[in-house]
Amino acid sequence: MTSPFDQEPKRPGMFSRLRSSFLTGLVVIVPVSLTIWLVWTLVGWVDGFVLPLVPDRFNPEQYIGINLRGVGVIFGLVFTIIIGWVAKGLIGRSLIRFAEGLVGRTPVVRSIYSGIKQIAETVFAQSERSFEKACLIEYPRKGIWAVAFISTETKGEVAEKAQTMGGLVSVFVPTTPNPTSGFLLFFPKEDVIELDMTIEDAAKLVISAGLVYPNADKAKETVEGTFKKAS
Repeated sequence: MTSPFDQEPKRPGMFSRLRSSFLTGLVVIVPVSLTIWLVWTLVGWVDGFVLPLVPDRFNPEQYIGINLRGVGVIFGLVFTIIIGWVAKGLIGRSLIRFAEGLVGRTPVVRSIYSGIKQIAETVFAQSERSFEKACLIEYPRKGIWAVAFISTETKGEVAEKAQTMGGLVSVFVPTTPNPTSGFLLFFPKEDVIELDMTIEDAAKLVISAGLVYPNADKAKETVEGTFKKAS
């Protein structure tokens, strides 16, 4: 006599298999399609903004009669590189200081310019100004852990007036799923646990709300190896 627990599980039907295949296909197609669409749209927007500023004799569309997508991007890249090269020179730095001096004396324009400049410097910062490592901190209270990013060692007035024994570390705690917003916190060094995962892996973990765990297979092998040694 058999019990209900001895029965073999039912195989999924045709509809269930089709539904599973459809969802798997969406997981593959949607990210690729959206990425292509966003890149194509961005390139078209740059072309529409840059190409009207390019003289006709330099525009290849005038000679081949075909709308080439991406020509405006190439002109924009070349122009930006030239401006950056000039700005690094003595004359370029002098012109920038002179122009910023004029802007600084204009009441409304200086506020707009300074805000946009700070955003641009933050977004396009050089690699030496990026986060140092990913870390674990107890936040917002003891016993609750959060993934964060170590910015730098705290300096200046904040470090001088904070009452700590081993110094402070500037830590950025991102929000999920938008890691560009978050909180700047100053933690004692002894309360910050550095992680072995890279900055990119930690960002994936935050953006996915914990669904995409970096090096999951490697972590599983490490845990299994630990249990084998213990036994």
